[in-house]
Amino acid sequence: MIIHHDYSLLGHNTFGIEARCRRFIEYASLSELDEALKLLREEGETQFLHIGGGSNLLFTKDFDGTILHSAITGRETVADDGEHVELRVGAGENWDRLVEHCTAEGLHGLENLSLIPGEAGASAVQNIGAYGTEAGDFIVRVETVETATGRRRTFTNRECEYAYRHSIFKGKLAGHYIITHVTFGLHRTFAPDLGYAALRRELEARGISLASVTPTLLRELIVSIRQSKLPDPAVTGSAGSFFMNPVIPEERFRALQAQYPDLPHYPAAGGVKIPAGWLIEQCGWKGKRAGKAGVHDRQALVLINCGGATGADIVQLSDTIRRDVRERFGIEIRPEVYFV
Repeated sequence: MIIHHDYSLLGHNTFGIEARCRRFIEYASLSELDEALKLLREEGETQFLHIGGGSNLLFTKDFDGTILHSAITGRETVADDGEHVELRVGAGENWDRLVEHCTAEGLHGLENLSLIPGEAGASAVQNIGAYGTEAGDFIVRVETVETATGRRRTFTNRECEYAYRHSIFKGKLAGHYIITHVTFGLHRTFAPDLGYAALRRELEARGISLASVTPTLLRELIVSIRQSKLPDPAVTGSAGSFFMNPVIPEERFRALQAQYPDLPHYPAAGGVKIPAGWLIEQCGWKGKRAGKAGVHDRQALVLINCGGATGADIVQLSDTIRRDVRERFGIEIRPEVYFV
């Protein structure tokens, strides 16, 4: 177990925000996690936060408490009937390296989630998704430790209550459990999910037929699309998609469509999903700056650190964009990023 005091979090958030915490604890096993939680309980420490790779965090100030981080790694096949494979993964595993590994080993399903930054444990909290696929589609079970008691509990997929960018760990049980391992159910038969329009357009542009798509090609395609639209956080600080796509009632959508015939939209549970990036772009924010914070010039859904921005700068820009979208379209867009 590694413990640091008065620790910089600059290397633990992809926005590149300089913030510090009073204490940082990184554990690499269940026994070390038990030890860390016991220490917090004995000290009466109530101000603590567990983070993953920091790709969905915005530090708005220094954190006057303890930050916990998992270094539990490893991949283990726990079931294999020749077609369906269950892969148990440590929460600290790098997500994209996991997808790369699965693709190379002929374990399919996660290809559309290539190049998403972060760690495996966070995928089960955020229910990360891209190009028509969500992590929750493939999660079989999630192993956790209860922060208050240290007791182990395993959640089934159904108990995780997965929905669009949501899980029980992000909702009513937020902060109550720490994820240690995630088991994914994958397939040996490759059945690519090519329903997303951007994928089909890219395949058509490259002259590639749907029938000829291989797992490696699909992963390369996803990586290429993401790299063309999203900034490299090692160069430009960001958290990827900053806002969730809003879902509005059918009646509200019809009224907006009459006013904006080209309004892009997708079917969704409870209504119609509207791309937040399109709404933001229509408000004139794509490629614009507000001081040291800005909006990416290739994807309006992405807020960026233009150099030296604080968390407060990003929050102020976010609030202004949300106001503009609300005033023009009557739609509330909500951050996907967690503010600390």
